Amino acid sequence: MAAEIVNPRSDSNTGADESADSASDTFFDPAFALHRGGKMAIAATVPVRDRDDLSLAYTPGVAKVCSAIAEQPELVHDYTWKSQVVAVVTDGTAVLGLGDIGPEASLPVMEGKAILFKQFGGVDAVPIALATTDADEIVETVVRLAPSFGGVNLEDISAPRCFEIERKLQERLDIPVFHDDQHGTAVVTLAALRNSATLTGRSLGQLRAVISGAGAAGVAIAKILIEAGIGDVAVCDRKGVVSADRTDLTVVKREVAGFTNKGKLTGSLEDALDGADVFIGVSGGTVPEAAVAKMAENSLIFAMANPNPEIHPDVAQKYAAVVATGRSDYPNQINNVLAFPGIFAGALQVRASRITEGMKLAAAEALAAVVADELSADCVIPSPFDERVAPAVTSAVAAAARAEGVARR
Repeated sequence: MAAEIVNPRSDSNTGADESADSASDTFFDPAFALHRGGKMAIAATVPVRDRDDLSLAYTPGVAKVCSAIAEQPELVHDYTWKSQVVAVVTDGTAVLGLGDIGPEASLPVMEGKAILFKQFGGVDAVPIALATTDADEIVETVVRLAPSFGGVNLEDISAPRCFEIERKLQERLDIPVFHDDQHGTAVVTLAALRNSATLTGRSLGQLRAVISGAGAAGVAIAKILIEAGIGDVAVCDRKGVVSADRTDLTVVKREVAGFTNKGKLTGSLEDALDGADVFIGVSGGTVPEAAVAKMAENSLIFAMANPNPEIHPDVAQKYAAVVATGRSDYPNQINNVLAFPGIFAGALQVRASRITEGMKLAAAEALAAVVADELSADCVIPSPFDERVAPAVTSAVAAAARAEGVARR
């Protein structure tokens, strides 16, 4: 139903008949009410009350600052918003569970992402929806926009283009470029898995994981789990285990086959789950209960598809020691908002030139540590509203950036 029918404008015709008013009341939707006019705005941080203020904020005072930056470009971080603002960039091709809905329809999500940056990390962010799906055009556009921003958060760009776009931007820019659908998900997953292993008396090195989904999130999760020292991990796509003997693999999947699946598994997802310690779902679809029942004792199930987890929590709890989902109405929500605000806040704090694997690992360790003394089957990851999260992640990422030599202050 169109928004104007569901929620008429407050300035709509007051002479409408009673039946129309009744219909409006019947179909009122609070989501449309909240979104009318957008969810964010630009606010000044200095007053412009009189001629003196105007002369400092704009001409002639601004010319002094411009000239200083022209002579010493690094001063842009001190005298503009650059060091505290992120561009949230999308082409609208992989939006939430909606898919390829285009740049205009993606804007409510990008605005939402921007306000999460501010709410949970104190970072200003600007939504930028691009009217192109060409990878090179996206890269060129972002490169030209980059002087205005301290970092770039790529959002809801479909695979495999997202891998290419992120790589090329990282090569060409000296500011952090971070595809949250990949790395935010991976950081939070690793944090929850660390705590789940601890809770069940194991280390990561003792676990064999199976990932359902070889897209952006699945590939990034596999990479960070290997970096963190997991025993083994196999990634599955629609055709089964991504293994080196398959001839139908994309370039990205061939890379994945090269660093995963030490056990040389083949066959279906269900085959791979036989005896597995961990299931991580980032694909949708449904895993049969019979396959879940064949997992190892004290298994860990992270079924993160939204809104319908690959394994329903009621089923998962029959067999697993820990169950996590992507939903807020179940315990242990794997929510990217636990990671990206603090990661960018830490990177911006030290003016990092990029976000490294070490910074991501540090973020995951810090996030896990927030609830390390409170672990239970229903608490292996903090709530997004836990006020300890952002400071812990920010501090850890800043320290890691300095240790890895990518910090500039």
